Amino acid sequence: MSAKRKNSNPISHDAEIPPEITDAWISEADLYQGEKLVRRGRPKLANPRQLLSLRLPPKVIARWRSTGPGWQTRMVEVLERSAPKSRRAVG
Repeated sequence: MSAKRKNSNPISHDAEIPPEITDAWISEADLYQGEKLVRRGRPKLANPRQLLSLRLPPKVIARWRSTGPGWQTRMVEVLERSAPKSRRAVG
């Protein structure tokens, strides 16, 4: 496709040259507090959710989605309230 797109910005040739890697650049790559490496980003959850593949009728999904943003969280709350009580193991 050789046609020029509308509103496309020209590419600077300087952008293709990678930055010079210096000791200062490398020292800023990781954050340490004393000897301990500080992890960045979102902290790990104590009780993360698990992925589940579940087939539901399209009408059910459409009704939940029509309730607006947060529909999946609301669905989980309803499932938690209506979950069967756990049975004691016999034996």
